[in-house]
Amino acid sequence: MYLEEIINDVQLESDRFECKSILNRNDVVGWLKSIAGFANAYGGDFYIGVEDKTNKLVGFDRKAADNERNYFNNQVNEHLTPRPQMKISFVRYEIKNSERFIIRVSIPESSFKPVILKYKNIPSIFMRRDGFTNGATYEEIIEMSIKSKKTQYDILVSDVKYDPKKISMLRAFYSEHNEGKELKEKALQSMGFYNEEGYLLNGAVLFLDDYSEKKTEVQCSVFSGFNKGSERIVTINRFNGNITSTINYMMDFVNQRMNHSIIKLDDARKNIDAYPQRALFEGVINAVAHRDYYLDGTQIQVDMFKDRLEISSPGGFYRGEKFGKTYDLSGIISKRRNELIAGVLVRCNVMEAAGTGFDKIVEEYKEANETHRPYIYSSSDHFTLVLPDLTYANGVEDSNVPVLTFVPVLGGTELDEKVLSFCYYQAHKVSEIAEYLGITDSTYLRKQVLGNLEANGYLEKSKVSRAMFYKTNPDMVTLR
Repeated sequence: MYLEEIINDVQLESDRFECKSILNRNDVVGWLKSIAGFANAYGGDFYIGVEDKTNKLVGFDRKAADNERNYFNNQVNEHLTPRPQMKISFVRYEIKNSERFIIRVSIPESSFKPVILKYKNIPSIFMRRDGFTNGATYEEIIEMSIKSKKTQYDILVSDVKYDPKKISMLRAFYSEHNEGKELKEKALQSMGFYNEEGYLLNGAVLFLDDYSEKKTEVQCSVFSGFNKGSERIVTINRFNGNITSTINYMMDFVNQRMNHSIIKLDDARKNIDAYPQRALFEGVINAVAHRDYYLDGTQIQVDMFKDRLEISSPGGFYRGEKFGKTYDLSGIISKRRNELIAGVLVRCNVMEAAGTGFDKIVEEYKEANETHRPYIYSSSDHFTLVLPDLTYANGVEDSNVPVLTFVPVLGGTELDEKVLSFCYYQAHKVSEIAEYLGITDSTYLRKQVLGNLEANGYLEKSKVSRAMFYKTNPDMVTLR
């Protein structure tokens, strides 16, 4: 018997899943790190009594299952600090009229991070990502600490005294976006720009006229083709300055280099910018407002390609999951990472208090076709907004995906060509295919699309560890 036969909702290809046939007494760290990694990431399910690579049930009798659970508990209590909250349960099944049990450990994301594994007096911090557990990076450890303490960088008090003469650029920025109105002292006080002793908060320091340190650094580049790896860099500029000058710099960089075009209407001509001004501005503001200012040595990156503009900001979405690639910008709910900085930008009338900036981007691209849809992809250490170039007729290209010709698949779908092209050079998991297609990992994708392609010989399926991979059968397609 296999795990999926007794657990209906098990996600075998999820990075929140792991199983062991038995807890290795000679390598405690080998499985304890998975528990710590789940707790430090987004949680997961850990099964004991299930073969690792096949998901075949090994199981225990009642007494052995109880002993295994007690051993698990003792090792977690001894070596993990703080102890993650977990739900441990027995799952009963029968085979050959014999009662057997496996142990299911459900680990939620820990409220107190990082969870540290200490073995033989050596502390280690682990993170679960992409189906594997590895040592946490410096950035991930900082992010964990922030989530645990709920302390944002920009609201910590600095050692810099407030001087109203040193925010002239902020005042000018406010006036520019508020029909010439003046930024009042009372507004600064109400936002908590400085404390009662007159010391600026960290976020306020980033608005000072003379600020030029690395916290606000941006790097703007232009590439001749479609990707960074194989294309010539036309321009690469770096800039350090306060937040308002950084915003202006990024806007000017793109506006000075973007393409422009004209389309003919029935009775007129219409000018088109590669990137609508409103969408571009929202993207720049979003990157500044949600940047992780704890991460030293990083920068906002603005990369212009032949077919698109990418605006990348350090740090994943604050207290939100990484979700890979999504076209559903309106459905993204991100909490503010920087309350003061966002508050100042809202007061300056360049950011929506209700967080509707992504809606504006969608609105600007509403008349564009499918190949010109903006999207976002996010990971644990950055998020990137992609704005397609409206003057590039083909939309966003993917130079790593070939164009194929093949006999239409019996009972096929509109997704067949994309799937076969994506899986031509490299085998991919269902979750990766779904992310590439911009759809959910659903029964329809698995059965109607992938299952049908496999049944007709267009896809070849193989299993690596716990995950199922699909690769295009080169005998059934032809490269154009």
